[in-house]
This record gives sequence, C-alpha cells and structure tokens, in this order.
Amino acid sequence: MPFTSLIAPASPLNAQQVQDLQKLVSQLNPIQQAWVSGYLAAAAQLASGTAVAGAAAAPQQAAVLTILYASQTGNAKGVASKIKAAAEAQGVAVQLQDIASYKTNGLVKEKFLIIVTSTYGEGEPPESAVSFHKFLFGKKAPKLPDLQYAVLGLGDTSYEFFCKTAQDFDEQLEALGAKRLYARADLDVDYADAAATWQQGALEVFSPLLKASGAGSAQVIAWPGSTATAGHHNPYDKQNPASAELAVNQKITARNSTKDVRHIEISLADTGLTYQPGDALGVFFDNDPALVDAVLQATGTAADAEVSFGAQTLTLRDALQRELELTQSYPSFVEKYAAATGNSELQQLATDKTALRAYLAERQTADVILQHPAQLTAQALVDCLRKVQPRLYSIASSQAEVGEEVHLTVGVVRFDAFGQTHLGGASGFLAERLEEGGKVRVFVEHNDNFRLPDNDTPVIMIGPGTGIAPFRAFLQERDNAGATGQNWLFFGNPHFSRDFLYQVELQDYLKRGVLSKLDVAFSRDQAQKVYVQDKLQAKGAEVWNWLQQGAHLYICGDGNRMAKDVHQALLQIAETHGGLSADAAADYFEQLRETKRYQKDVY
Repeated sequence: MPFTSLIAPASPLNAQQVQDLQKLVSQLNPIQQAWVSGYLAAAAQLASGTAVAGAAAAPQQAAVLTILYASQTGNAKGVASKIKAAAEAQGVAVQLQDIASYKTNGLVKEKFLIIVTSTYGEGEPPESAVSFHKFLFGKKAPKLPDLQYAVLGLGDTSYEFFCKTAQDFDEQLEALGAKRLYARADLDVDYADAAATWQQGALEVFSPLLKASGAGSAQVIAWPGSTATAGHHNPYDKQNPASAELAVNQKITARNSTKDVRHIEISLADTGLTYQPGDALGVFFDNDPALVDAVLQATGTAADAEVSFGAQTLTLRDALQRELELTQSYPSFVEKYAAATGNSELQQLATDKTALRAYLAERQTADVILQHPAQLTAQALVDCLRKVQPRLYSIASSQAEVGEEVHLTVGVVRFDAFGQTHLGGASGFLAERLEEGGKVRVFVEHNDNFRLPDNDTPVIMIGPGTGIAPFRAFLQERDNAGATGQNWLFFGNPHFSRDFLYQVELQDYLKRGVLSKLDVAFSRDQAQKVYVQDKLQAKGAEVWNWLQQGAHLYICGDGNRMAKDVHQALLQIAETHGGLSADAAADYFEQLRETKRYQKDVY
C-alpha cells in the first residue's frame, strides 16, 4: 500500500507535511523507521503527561547539558565534541548540536548550556550562528533566570576583533539574567591544550550540578544525524591527517593574467577519505626551505639544534619547516619576539595595537625576523612562534564524478615586498614547491551548512573568482545524479580572455542543459566595472521569480566585500521586484537562512 494511503484518512497533517514526512521515510531503512516511530510515540506521551511502557526514553530537559557549537572551519565543532565525550564519561547526559539547527524558542527552557564559538571577519558570528546571534540580541530574546552557562571562544589574534562572538554571547546571556558558571576563555589558533584545560575546569563545575538535577541517570536520545553528518567515517582528521599524493597542478589563468589560479588534483587512494559537495579540504604544508635558511641565519641558530615543541623533540630545521608558522603574521609573535630579543622598536610597536596591525598587514612572520635579526637560542625562537595551521580550501569536485580524487581551485598568494617575492604558505607549497607525485597531508572538513537540496529543487549559485570551486562540485554532483532541478550560476573575474575559470566545462554544462543559466561579470573588460552583484540586479525579476519557486541560494568567495555587496543586491531585488519594505526584505532572507535556503561559504 502506498505510504500516502496509510496516512491519508482523517490525517491531521496538511499536504506539505505529508509530502515532507513521505520524503523523510523514503530515506530511512526499516530499523530507522522503527526508531523514529518509538521516538515520536514517547514524545507524544510526554506531551500528554503520560508514559508508555517500553517506549524510547524522552529527553529530560532540566537534567541535560546542552552544548552548542558555532564553527566556521570545524574547530569549534571538534572542541565541542570533546567536551561532550568528557561529560558523558562523567555520567552526564549531553545534547550536542550545531547552533545553526538549534530551535531558539527552546532556549528559555534550558538549564545548563555551554557554547563553543569561533568568530569570523570583522568580529562577526560564523555563518552558522548568525540567526542565533540576531535572536539573542533581538526583541524576542527571553529573560533567562534559570539558565547556567559558560562560553568558550576560538579565534585568531591576527584579526582585530579576536573572539568577539564569544564575548557577545557571554555578555548577552548574562544581560538576559543567566548565571555564568565558568569564566569564558578566548583561545588563539593553537588552542588544543588550553581548550582541554578549560574543558576540565568547566566540567568540574557543571557535572556536580547536573548530577544533582538527575542528569546522571538520564539518557538523551539525539535525533539521528543531529551531531554529525550521517555516513562520515573518515579515519583521518586535523590531528591525524592523511598522506595523499599530488596528481595534477595546472594553471588555469592565462600567462598575462593578474591572478595565478591553479587547478589541483589530489589522489585519495588508500586513504579512505570521503567527502560531499560543500565540504572543504584541510591542507598542511611545509615552509619554503630557503625561507627557513634565512630565518636560521638571521637568528644565528643551528639547524640541527634539538628543540622541544609540545610533546615532540626534533631539530630546529624540522620544526621550522613543518611545524611552525612563518608566513601568516599575528600580533602575539611580535610581542614575544620583541621580549626575547630586547628590541626596543618592536616593543614600542607592540604597545600600539592599531599601528601593529598596519605593520603586520604588509609583512609575513619571517619578514619581522629578517628585518630585525638577533641572536637567539633555538628554543627561544621556537617559543616565539606558533604552530602552523592547515589552510582550508572549498572542494571543487564530486566523488560521483572523480572517484578517489579531490579537486581544489587554489588562488596563489604572491606579492613583492622588501625586494623579494613572497608566497602564501599553502598556496605556494601546492603551486611551486610540491612536485606532482609528491605527498601532502590532508583531511576533510565537513560543512553541513553548505549542502545541495533535493534533486528537483532549483539552485542559484554566486561564486566569483575561486568562489566557483564548490559550484563545480555541485554541478558534477547534479549531473551524475540526473537532477531535474535547474541550476543558475553567476561567475565573475577581471577578464574573459584571461580569467574565465573552467570555461570549457561550464560551456559544456550549459550546452547539455545541466547548467540552465550562466551569467558572467568580467569587471575589467569595459570602461565601467561590472561585478556579480550588478548582474544579479540586472536579472532581478527572474532571480526573484526563482526564489518564489523555492530556489536555494548559495554564495561562495570573499566575505569582506563581495558577499556583503551581493547581499545588498539581493535585498534591493526583494524590495524592487517583491514589493517588500527594507525590514521585510531583511526578514525574508533571514527566513531563507533559517530554513537553509540561503547558505554561504565565505572567507
């Protein structure tokens, strides 16, 4: 008997709910269907105040530690998962959830809450936390006198608004009447040890209170997939990257282009790594040996001197080449290096945060050392530097198309300064120093907040420059799935003849109907600059029509300017072609964000 026939008679569900339920059930195996049946039965009995013998235990909200993570690159999720495991080991029931999918109307019912959050850009919440942040600071935010909480911030001191989102959450929860159980910590990129210390201290406070509330005997049943992506069983992660092989390094911009963009293909054979369109690849890299030699000479240190780095003992050369950051600059290095060398100029500079950031904007970490050489011990030099962090690249392929490979679209960071050519750490390694066939350490960073919808749903993709990467993966995925949903891509770059990334592929997709519409903006090919946001507004009526038909909207690329300009263009489209007021337009796109119809992968 068809599923719809089973629920049609006297059904309290509307047509859309029936359709949604049918779609969910079709994706579940019999065991999962039985689990859902028991879960819903228990929830219904709990709501009516009765109990069902043998039914699945329903969550006991007052006795649960809720842990929310707001992650831009996956770090906050990793830390939150470790807190969850440690709490459960102490007999505490835990609900771990991505803050993007958290129902804000449940906040007033929470008793114990930990938030682990990163910060993006100029002190902004990560994309997954935008809605929660707006709610917390909005008119609908409730008073929270019964909530006890703690906040852990992850950030990067190279940015001016270090851990601003964590500070916002911490201060606003207190302002709403909640009680801070444990002091907030704001952690830099090398956060692992400090996060473990914070975790231990926080649970020493939370656990006794939770157990006293009955949490020790409670068992929380999480909705399948609520804390992790179903089907992800990769054996490698950031702490344990896989060793993969560089298969292809191909320049895809013209010789006379102002940009150097590489199409990178990495073999995942024998790694077991899997990914989905929308995920990112974390890439560890070795520093340039010539740069390492220059630093050794400037500091008068011996390459073979033994140094301690974390739990490791290794030579200084190995530490500088594989373990320590020499390219990305950050204020705390200048402070430490100034103190270690007694350099009065740097010490003075370190006292002026604005001047220090302007100084570092033009320099890599190694530049500071080379411009201020000083005799140091090997260990003192290591203690000044921080652990190198992997760079994350949006994956530009679908495994349905490429199998045991992963493709990247890498813009090479290259600039001339102080009489020398400078290269970015990871982009320089992939493009210039790693030979095809050479090994690179990688891991997959899953991003469940940048996912394709069902195959019959239309999508609008806005990805200028290397922002096209995930949309190449989207198109490959939909092509192989035989998806019927229409696909509209907006792409931009300076010049048609020099910078049209993946031109042949896109034109083939257009010819075959996989790509329904392609709008391009080559900003320097005419007197007046034209960008993707201009193309969007020019097609505003049609864009609005697609959105009204249920299209999902995606943006990938520069978050500081492009994504904000595109958002403003979308607001204008809603006002002009949807007849909405400015406030209603903002609310409309906020609703799209909350229902995951408006997703961003920005950097």
